[in-house]
Amino acid sequence: MRVVVWVSAGAPSAVAAKLAIQKYAGTNEVVLAYCETGMEHPDNERFLNDITRWTNHPITRLRSEKYADTWEVWEDRKYLAGIHGAPCTLELKIKPRVAFQRVDDIHVFGYTEDPEDMRRAESLREHFFELTIETPLIDARLNRAACLAIIERAGIDLPVLYGLGWPNNNCIVCVKSTSPNYYALVRKHFPDIFWRLAKLARELGVKLCRLNGERAFIDEIPEDHPTTNPVAPACDFLCHIVEQDITPAAALRGRG
Repeated sequence: MRVVVWVSAGAPSAVAAKLAIQKYAGTNEVVLAYCETGMEHPDNERFLNDITRWTNHPITRLRSEKYADTWEVWEDRKYLAGIHGAPCTLELKIKPRVAFQRVDDIHVFGYTEDPEDMRRAESLREHFFELTIETPLIDARLNRAACLAIIERAGIDLPVLYGLGWPNNNCIVCVKSTSPNYYALVRKHFPDIFWRLAKLARELGVKLCRLNGERAFIDEIPEDHPTTNPVAPACDFLCHIVEQDITPAAALRGRG
């Protein structure tokens, strides 16, 4: 039986990987799997290499067979995000995962003891009941702050996006966010990415954020808009539950 740890380039999944490797040492094959989206910060590669050395375990990179990055998905589908979620999640994370996983895998996720993560872990088990799921951080009663501290005490620099104010270390920009603070933060640090997305959103007629309770294009966010408390959605199996009109539920479970 294979143990697959779904790592991102974040601190919690790195700690979850360390715990899983220790738990299954000498008994099960442990695989650290990472889905590449092409929208990661370049420093993520450094962080993943540090985690490889810390765990003494390689990381298997998974990629879409069709798309190189999020831009290709958005431009091909002519769809960023909406009531059906975001197609980049399906193409760059869900499909590679389904192709890689086996029916008897043990799936390890880096959900923490923070309330929102605990709700997500519960929902994951409810919707994907056929998967064998483990959440070692919740079992160990570790929250996100504790995971950040563990990584720092291990002598590993946290990913750059954390230091710039990102709440998690997924893509540089996630189109599932509706937070103007988040897009203002992207504009501040990565203006080329922001304006490319703003142009594409205009072309597709997609109002990604909410300003004063109303949907708005991200290029309408005032220049002096605050960048504190940005909201960046997590990106995993759960993000795709709402996208049932794009892919049947059975396909998400490897049955389609």
